[in-house]
Amino acid sequence: MLTGNRDKLTVGLAQIAPVWLDREATLAKVVDWIGQAAAAGCGFVAFGEALVPGYPFWLEHTDGARFESSLQKDIHAHYLNQAIQVEAEHLDGVRAAAGQLGIAVMLGIIERPADRGGHSVYCSRIHIGADGKVVSVHRKLLPTYEERLSWAPGDGHGLQVHPVGPFTVGGLNCYENWMPLSRAALYAQGEDLHVALWPGSLRNTIDTTRFLAREGRSYVLAVSGLMRREDVPAGSPAAAMLERCPEVLADGGSCIAGPDGGWVVEPVTGREHLIVATLEHREVRRERQNFDQAGHYARPDVTRLVVDRRRQSMASFEDGTLS
Repeated sequence: MLTGNRDKLTVGLAQIAPVWLDREATLAKVVDWIGQAAAAGCGFVAFGEALVPGYPFWLEHTDGARFESSLQKDIHAHYLNQAIQVEAEHLDGVRAAAGQLGIAVMLGIIERPADRGGHSVYCSRIHIGADGKVVSVHRKLLPTYEERLSWAPGDGHGLQVHPVGPFTVGGLNCYENWMPLSRAALYAQGEDLHVALWPGSLRNTIDTTRFLAREGRSYVLAVSGLMRREDVPAGSPAAAMLERCPEVLADGGSCIAGPDGGWVVEPVTGREHLIVATLEHREVRRERQNFDQAGHYARPDVTRLVVDRRRQSMASFEDGTLS
């Protein structure tokens, strides 16, 4: 809950495993961890990439690129059925928890939006305010490698930042955090608390988190999920991956870096855990003294970024009335 010192914010990183490919059970787990974060005094809590209903780990372990595969079609149909439709009120429980507890939430979801026909899925990060309202949904600009066998590419509509306590918060999914222009789009809006959502791997967070913090002179929350063989439900069509997958598919690695590039919380691996830390906005202001991406160290007269934030659609309709 946003109380106390107006220059500080207590944040939570919920490093958890999904109830894999089960939307309702995973959402119930998310609501529980939101409650834990609020009880720990957090005003903001973040969850990993694609947590609800889960990351498509089967692609790597079931010959996911095989064309016209009956197995891949069965898994994909199940995945779409368990995906989130924001307009279908799937997130009402999460929104209610955020509003009742007065805590802002950033959550990684697999979204099946009606505005793109309702039969493709997007890796989205959703920001819910402390009033329980959805303030933005960002669809991952470009799925990474084998993810393109499952997820569609998103658009710039969700490249937005939002106030949370004394901070201006933005977030990107996984390898988007490597995209300098996407980062710049957030810097230009005053971002000083960045959330990097990952499916879960120390190899992704150990190097990037401190670099991103140092570049942005911002706090960076790297929040990851977990996934182990034991998390694969036996009755799922994706259980075919058990023949080849390792014991650990995602080991976490959630961590926090400060605006000087140093660790606030070093990476946590191998277990479900709520990382809690209190961040001071004063540290951002101190580090911006000698470098400010969008301010005194910008040269918009020489280089400027153009960002198209229109929501993409296959068609626009111009309906008129005949007189």
